[in-house]
This record gives sequence, structure tokens and C-alpha cells, in this order.
Amino acid sequence: MDEVDRKILTELQRDGRLSSQALAERVNLSTTPCWRRVKRLEKDGVITGYVSTVDPRKVGLDVIAFANVSLEDHHPDSVGEFDRVVRECPNILEAHALSGQHDYLLKIICESIGAYDRLLSDTILQCRAVHTVSTGFVLRSTKSATELPM
Repeated sequence: MDEVDRKILTELQRDGRLSSQALAERVNLSTTPCWRRVKRLEKDGVITGYVSTVDPRKVGLDVIAFANVSLEDHHPDSVGEFDRVVRECPNILEAHALSGQHDYLLKIICESIGAYDRLLSDTILQCRAVHTVSTGFVLRSTKSATELPM
């Protein structure tokens, strides 16, 4: 990956709807070589998809929570069950296996505290592998980025 690829990635992270021509102009290439580079970045798995970002408040998702989860044990069946529950729950936006005091950190978004409570009791705590959950709620966000530094 060279500097031109990095410029392409930066521009596409800022605006994934850029036309091939507009992207090529921004990175100082002609359209066809720029398009070929984008296709190669997609084929190589560097670009994994294109999305639209949505303001959660405008669609009624007002509560963001970070849940630290500890499992009962680390048996492959327990971990597999927990991973399956996490993958199947659309309100869990991110799940990260951690080193340290807790086993996982989950980023969860819900309509309300009550909705979070129901998700916790009806989904997460129903997983036999879960030992404890400790939750912190976001009061305000000072930064939320999707753009990776190139």
C-alpha cells in the first residue's frame, strides 16, 4: 500500500459516496487507475464495505451503554455461546474480548434505560456463560469517529 492508496482510503472514509471521477481528482489520478486501485483495495479486504452513518437520537436510540462482561469460564462452548448471543443481538454494536479484569467490553445502544434493562435480563444474562455485567452509561460524547488515521 502506497501513499496514493492511503489518500484514497482517507477520502473514501470521509465520503463513501464519491464518484470515481471526484475521487480521482482529490487524489490526483486519472479515473481509470483510481478505480482500479479502489477495486484492488476491495478485493484485498482493505475496504470491507460502505455504510451511511445515522444519528442515533434522530431514530429514537437515546441510550448508549458500555458493559464490562465477565464469563464463568473460558471453555470453548461457553465462549462460543456468548459470541453467538452477541452476534445475534442488533443492539450490541461492538464486542471486544479483553485482557485484564473483564472478559468482554460491549457497546450497546437502546431506546431507553428500560430497554437496556430488558436486553440485559432477557438476552445477556440468559447466557449461561455470563458471570457478571457492569454497565456504564454515556452522559455525553466528546468524540465519535469512524475514520481511521492514514
